[in-house]
Amino acid sequence: MMLVMSATRSGVTVRSIQEITIFTVGALSFQDLPFHVTPVSEEEHELNNRVPSRPTPELKFELDDEGDTLSNHNSITALLSSKFRDIQKRLKQYGIESPRFRKRLVSKWESLNYDVCENVLYIKEQEKYKSKKWVTLRWLSKWLVMFSIGIMTALLAATIHFVVEKLAHLKFDLIKHYFDDCAKNNCLYQPALMWMGINLVITVAGAALVTFLQPMAAGSGIPYIKSYLNGVKIPGLLTFRAFVAKTLGVVMSILGGLACGKEGPMAHSGSIIAAGLGRGRINFCNGKSISFYSAFRNDHEIRDFMAGGAASGVSSAFGAPIGGTLFSLEEAASFWNQDLTWRVFFSSMVACFATNFLISAINGDPTKLTDPGLVRFNAFKFDLKFDLIEIPVFIFMAVIGGLSGALFVVMNYKLTVFRKRYLNKNWIKIIEAGLVAMVSAAVAFGLMVGINDCTDKAPFDSHAVTAAVYCTDKKHNSLSTLFLTTPEGCLKALLHDPFESHGPVSLVAFVLIFFLLGVWTYGLSVSSGVFIPSLAIGAAWGRLVGIGVAHLMPENPNLGVNSSLIKQLDVGKFALIGAACQLGGILRTTISLTVIIVECTDDISFGLPIMIVLMISKWVGDFITTGLYDMNVEVMGIPTLPFECPPLCDDLRASDVMSHPLATFKTKEKVENIYRMLKEETFCGFPVIEDDPMAPGKGKLKGLILRNQLLVLLKKKIFCPEGQVPPRNITIKDFRDFYPVYLKVSEIDLSDEEKSYVMDLKPYYNPSPYTVEQKFSLPRVFNLFRGLGLRHLIVTDEKNMPMGMVTRKDLAKFRVGSKRGLVKIEQLKIEDK
Repeated sequence: MMLVMSATRSGVTVRSIQEITIFTVGALSFQDLPFHVTPVSEEEHELNNRVPSRPTPELKFELDDEGDTLSNHNSITALLSSKFRDIQKRLKQYGIESPRFRKRLVSKWESLNYDVCENVLYIKEQEKYKSKKWVTLRWLSKWLVMFSIGIMTALLAATIHFVVEKLAHLKFDLIKHYFDDCAKNNCLYQPALMWMGINLVITVAGAALVTFLQPMAAGSGIPYIKSYLNGVKIPGLLTFRAFVAKTLGVVMSILGGLACGKEGPMAHSGSIIAAGLGRGRINFCNGKSISFYSAFRNDHEIRDFMAGGAASGVSSAFGAPIGGTLFSLEEAASFWNQDLTWRVFFSSMVACFATNFLISAINGDPTKLTDPGLVRFNAFKFDLKFDLIEIPVFIFMAVIGGLSGALFVVMNYKLTVFRKRYLNKNWIKIIEAGLVAMVSAAVAFGLMVGINDCTDKAPFDSHAVTAAVYCTDKKHNSLSTLFLTTPEGCLKALLHDPFESHGPVSLVAFVLIFFLLGVWTYGLSVSSGVFIPSLAIGAAWGRLVGIGVAHLMPENPNLGVNSSLIKQLDVGKFALIGAACQLGGILRTTISLTVIIVECTDDISFGLPIMIVLMISKWVGDFITTGLYDMNVEVMGIPTLPFECPPLCDDLRASDVMSHPLATFKTKEKVENIYRMLKEETFCGFPVIEDDPMAPGKGKLKGLILRNQLLVLLKKKIFCPEGQVPPRNITIKDFRDFYPVYLKVSEIDLSDEEKSYVMDLKPYYNPSPYTVEQKFSLPRVFNLFRGLGLRHLIVTDEKNMPMGMVTRKDLAKFRVGSKRGLVKIEQLKIEDK
């Protein structure tokens, strides 16, 4: 609400756009004052927002000593308040507080079509395959594709792991050499410049690859995968370009020193592999392609294969086949059945086993199978056990994780909005990525030099790179084990390093710096994940809590076990709880993360506290804001559908939410009309009505034809002069050849003579589309639309005449939100961009 007050001789004038709030000062109500209400037009309101006016002195009312009179005066408080409001207005103008990006849907996003088009061509094709042999072959083909997805994902994971570990070790070993030499010779600027230069070159190369080759490869890709499996078509997400940019980009991001991991991008890479194998075709950058088979080229089959690809990616990253399956079910997939569960789990298990074999072979012992994933928390020296007295401490940590996770999401949202407004040019994106890489190196260097936290404890990883800096007597700087390694190595150090390895000051500095770097890094135009940074941040402050608890507990000489090992167990246990809390507060997933962490630690006994802290951190975070992935989906304006219809919508009918008027075609339509309609309208589906000369543009519904079908028919020139038969025939395979990249109207070239021809739509439209009457309630429409995975739902009257169309955006614009314990229903706007 905007409230503008000005003084007049007769009283106070209030100018408001929407409403007037009545408030009270002491015993005096503003209702008792003479008001003149002047409405403000929308144009004047927008002009006032664009052109900031000079701040005017605020009118301040105060009670005098007797409590029954008012006086107004200008004071320093009033001036500061006016200045503060002016700053708030400018912040809103710069988009820092603007909620517009989360209150809209972008019209460019289209829906996938899971419904089968049962036209004449489809029925003819099915007649050829009505045999037990063909059914069995199709069933076996699905399992073979799932097996191939697991193998290919494992090969990719092992390759990325080998390249990153080898190159990162060379990089940090070189920096460590210069650190130790220059600490003695007073030339520490050399390792600083070298570190920053290496990060800058590698990160800029990775950012340029993602930005110019395929921008859809930026980030982890999980929000896009989640949206695709929800039923939204994401152009460019599953292309060969995206695969190259994603795989090479994530290697460069990690080697460039960014606060990111490769586990999230593995889910995207696995989905790309699954989509490519499912389509049976590889599209290269120059427009050429290699085709193998076309039996699974439809949205329904590709959706199921992608669910297996996402699960395989998570399984190969963490060595968690069950966790990968549950992650695909809980976080990504919106349509599930028992057969799909078995196939997805099979693919995850194959990916986990193959990754284990390949990494073990790289390490020199392929028969041991000791490395089932890219990231393993490794077994603790003792079994992870807990006492009931520790549960309150775990709950307190869960609250901290939920609050810090919500802060992470809010800060990243503000930064994302700022980037969309002002950092939207390609060269700016590349410069920002390089700047973050340099700052990451500079801050790490500054902490290692500024905090002289020396320790003689050997790190958990025998291959860890450590630098002495200013330490003597064969000691090393404790922060070097956290910064001179990959993010995965940093996480293992925080979980397993000895008790005295990291002091409280080092851990506090690491948490603050890495938290800010994680916020800044997520959203860059680079291929990166947020799993490992979140776990590392939580493990650091969890280890800090563990140190505090260990110091508070008295020594017990009757334990019969080395007290230092007990302390190490405690600090590692609390680090693991902190990692789970932080990750749950940021991502807001519970079941899959519990299983993933349990599988990564090889200890089921600690599953209960992990589940408790994940649930509490999710609840605390949801009380403040949505999860990180959901926030990204909202900012991009993707029309995803929740599992259930929003509440309080029972009184809405199909006629209230449908899009109308409709663009329809007759069963026999002139080519010129079809071409003009496709060029002028953006509809993706057109109802086909019977030809009624008495009522042009109206008639009973005969079927539904899609935009891509019409484009293929025009491209293949399946039309002829009226009264003749088309010279060419077309099959289902001709339509599949254009899947998933369909034609555009600009690619269709028609002569004036061809535009006068007629196209018979009867063999191609779907004669039995799903329809509802106008009186259908919104919950029933929602359940039908989402449960069947529809793209179009036609609304008809009692005479079966089409009146409107319900699409995904018509349902997704009703969003239920819960913030600070309050549930609200809001209707989003649909914008072009």
